[in-house]
Amino acid sequence: MKKRLSNSCAVLLAVMFVVTGCAPVISKNLREQVDKEISFKEVIKTPDAYQGKMVIWGGVIVAAKNTKEGTLLEILQKPTDAQGRPKDVDRSDGRFLALYDGYLDSAIYAQGREVTVAGEIKGKKVLPMGEIKYTYPMILAKEIHLWPVRTRERIYMPPYPHWYYYRGWWHHPLLGSVSDGKKSGSESTDEPSKNVTKK
Repeated sequence: MKKRLSNSCAVLLAVMFVVTGCAPVISKNLREQVDKEISFKEVIKTPDAYQGKMVIWGGVIVAAKNTKEGTLLEILQKPTDAQGRPKDVDRSDGRFLALYDGYLDSAIYAQGREVTVAGEIKGKKVLPMGEIKYTYPMILAKEIHLWPVRTRERIYMPPYPHWYYYRGWWHHPLLGSVSDGKKSGSESTDEPSKNVTKK
C-alpha cells in the first residue's frame, strides 16, 4: 500500500511539474483578448491597420530608454515556444517597440535579455536605424515577462590521447595495447598483435 501511495505521489508531482513548467506566463485575461489569427509578419507590414488589437509577442531587447511617457523597449521579435518564451534561434520577422507606462530599470531590462510582451497595438513609429528610417509596430505594454538568463553548458574536451611506445608494445589510453611483433628482453611475442576497440 505504501509503495502504491509513493508511486502515485511521484506521478502526481511529475504531472504538476510538467503542467506548471509549460504554463503561459501571460495572464489568462489578456490571452483571451488576443486574436491568434494576427501574425507579427502581417502587422509589421501595415501596423496602423491593426490599431486596438491585443497581441502577445516575444523577443530580445535591443535597447531600453526611459522617457516622460514611460519605458520604451526596442525588441527584436523571435518565434516563441508553448510557454511564450522566445526561441534561441537566428530567425526574426523584424523589430517592434513596447511602451510601458511606468519605470523599468534599463540595467535589468538590458540589451540581450529575453522578454514576452502582451499589449495593445497603437500603430507605428518611424525612427532612424543607422542610415535608414525603420518603421516599428508600437504596442502599449500591459504585461511584460522578463525571462531568466539562459545558462549554457560548457563541454570540456580532454587532450587528444596519443599512442606511446614502451618495451615492445604500443599503448593507447582508449584502445589498449598492441605488440610491434619484435622481441624485447624476455617478453614473448608469439601471439599475433590485436586492436581493442572501445564500444
